[in-house]
Amino acid sequence: KTDSKVSSKVITERLIVMLDFFINESFITFAFILLKIAALVVPLLIIVAFLTYAERKVIASVQLRKGPNVVGPFGLLQPLADGLKLFSKETIFPTVSNKIVFLLAPMVAFSLSIAAWAVIPIADGWVISNINVGILYLFAISSLSVYGIIMAGWASNSKYAFMGALRSAAQMVSYEVSIGLVIVTVLVCVGSLNLSDIVYAQKSVWYVFPLFPMFVVFFISALAETNRAPFDLPEDESSLVGGYFTEYSSMLFAMFFLGEYAAMIMMSGMATILFLGGWLPPFNIALLNEIPGFIWFAAKTSLMLFTFLWVRATFPRFRYDQLMRIGWKVFLPFSLLWVVLTSGFLIIFDLLPSNA
Repeated sequence: KTDSKVSSKVITERLIVMLDFFINESFITFAFILLKIAALVVPLLIIVAFLTYAERKVIASVQLRKGPNVVGPFGLLQPLADGLKLFSKETIFPTVSNKIVFLLAPMVAFSLSIAAWAVIPIADGWVISNINVGILYLFAISSLSVYGIIMAGWASNSKYAFMGALRSAAQMVSYEVSIGLVIVTVLVCVGSLNLSDIVYAQKSVWYVFPLFPMFVVFFISALAETNRAPFDLPEDESSLVGGYFTEYSSMLFAMFFLGEYAAMIMMSGMATILFLGGWLPPFNIALLNEIPGFIWFAAKTSLMLFTFLWVRATFPRFRYDQLMRIGWKVFLPFSLLWVVLTSGFLIIFDLLPSNA
């Protein structure tokens, strides 16, 4: 009886300690952060899956075809069927590959494209981490995505995969310079590195109008940055079989595939924040202001994504020398010139932001 009383007392004390831990303010804050992450990541993964369906439907419409229309009503279950098919397939590791790096490469590519959403505000106050250098975080994450591709090309021990990885590295580095100058142009007009401040600065006019040439440069550079057609040279099947993921199969291949589409959504979200006013409505009308901000953000991002798909269905693939010429001989000097012109205009007419 004495032992049972002691054990009951110990159990009670431990329960009290556990209860104190769960009631602790820091734990509640941590749980709230996890809940915010799940509320953003889970819908994002669903959107990534159904973006593949949307792409096939858009391209089919352009080419006067039906697209997916068998699996489920209107073919809506096709992404789930594709995912189940890839999940059930065997994961094959090439005999002479570096298996650890081979396995890590798609994880790096996919996780980075998801991690970028940590600082993207989808509505007023709806952001996981509202850091003051959010735009630098986004630029850094988009720059790191090339490592997953290089790891895949090197670890595969295949000349086709390695050539695709080298092409991707040169391509992404080239167009990141132009994207950086575009971001500098926007930051000069805002005077802040915080993404929410960039949206607030566009209450009177969206930057797509005064900075339209830079918007065009950003969009085309985003196509090259995400290896999308007509700049999909790293995965050129006519000369490289499949590019950097030639040796991949099963869910490892699916992670590369999903990472590319997640990067498309991320770049569309960046364009929405930098040039399209983020969650702000197009006109300052009371009826439009009643619509929640995340709906405006989703609508603008969807418009950008549709343009991504439209371009793929319209333009033929560039040659690699044409791709590099546009990046270094056209976009780089043009964007640098526009930074100088924008800065000079703001200084001459005393329009520099007060916090710049």
